[in-house]
Amino acid sequence: MTTAARMQRWWWIYALAAATYLPTLAFHYVGEEAIFAISSLEMWYHGEWVRQLLYGGDLKHNPLYNWLIIPLASAVGWEHVLVVARALTVCATVATGLVIAWLSHALYRNATFAAVAALVYVTFADVFFYRGWLAYVDPLFAFFIAAALACLWVGCERRRASLLAVAVASLTAAFMSKALTAYVFYGTAAFVLLFTPRYRAVLLAPASWLIHALGAALPAAWLAFVPANTGQGGRMFAEILAKLAPEGPGEYLLKLVTYPLETLARLVPALLLVGYYLWRRRSEFNPRGDPHLRNAAWICVLSYLPYWLAPQSSVRYLLPLYPLVGLLLARVLWLLGEEALRNLGRWLIAAIALKLVAVLVLFPYYQSRYRGENYAAAARDIHARTGGHSLYASNVSASGLSVVAHIDILRLPQPPLTFPPAHWESGFVIAYEPDPKLGEVSRQYRLGGNDLYLLCRGAACAGGRRR
Repeated sequence: MTTAARMQRWWWIYALAAATYLPTLAFHYVGEEAIFAISSLEMWYHGEWVRQLLYGGDLKHNPLYNWLIIPLASAVGWEHVLVVARALTVCATVATGLVIAWLSHALYRNATFAAVAALVYVTFADVFFYRGWLAYVDPLFAFFIAAALACLWVGCERRRASLLAVAVASLTAAFMSKALTAYVFYGTAAFVLLFTPRYRAVLLAPASWLIHALGAALPAAWLAFVPANTGQGGRMFAEILAKLAPEGPGEYLLKLVTYPLETLARLVPALLLVGYYLWRRRSEFNPRGDPHLRNAAWICVLSYLPYWLAPQSSVRYLLPLYPLVGLLLARVLWLLGEEALRNLGRWLIAAIALKLVAVLVLFPYYQSRYRGENYAAAARDIHARTGGHSLYASNVSASGLSVVAHIDILRLPQPPLTFPPAHWESGFVIAYEPDPKLGEVSRQYRLGGNDLYLLCRGAACAGGRRR
């Protein structure tokens, strides 16, 4: 097989892997996806572009993901807001693979290897089967961080300040998507690259200092000078500090043991092959002549340690690190030879087949029989029962958010639901559990493993029971 044919084969597999994300666009709400559907609709309805709203309250989170959702959902119709949010996630995931391909090609000058690196990333189990399509902000956050790290590295490699400017712009977009931790990933990468003398000359040049000073000023200005963001900086720092508070020595020790195991499980199948071949050929493998591999390894290790050692952290916080891990594992498999690459191709094709079964059969069945489709059914019933009465929501569980997201769409052009006010005489509230202080139980809905309660107060109770 020619070099061009080999490259095309890997890219065809990549295209097939990317296509398996398309059926997920039709799934019902999963987990807390409804947060961005609800907040985007509320921001649009109230003409609010700075504060991320939920049930009328301010989440004090950065709104870039909402900024992308709002115009698209407005154009195609708000009944398609979940499809829009998922499509943005899938685009971010596929684009992240392309960013890693660009970085890999810039470092190694090999188009086939670039395709392998991209494919390894998009087929990580955690990305491929779940987080790569879920309408959370994490994949968009990971895309911007991957782009920032890639531009930083290639900017050093090519000695181009313009790429450093793009890196800082992408880093700012990552911050505007989610959190200050974007700067931790970026700072770790810059620290590691400083140990390469020819990179150090670029990173410490006056142009680099100016670009990065501007990059530091942008988030500071957003937090300090936009009146609607009052208190957001404090919330961000408090959220980070909260992760450093241990629940107890036993829990911390358990986390130290289970966190790496959970991480490894989410990086299959490529990681399994790397472990297998490194064990078989450990005496032959010598990566010392590959400085890029060494830099990638150090960035991954140093970025991983804070999340592993922090008393409280989730493996999903590592999603921005996955692209570089994909490059690292792909390079190791590349150096291990043709047999490793052939088996990688076979394993990834098998993963694609398994994914197709999951997205075309298993997950749709799960949503129709257990959790998913019943969110929409409950929303329709609540909408019918409460028509003509005030309706509020206090349930912020995943199932409650999913039902409210549907109701908000059904109620248009009426305003989205909010938390119940301090004083109200008659109406309904969607609650997590029975609460006599809020009202009496009008209806109970079983949604998977959770119950959702529709409570009523005052004259609305009689009307709700009659329907």
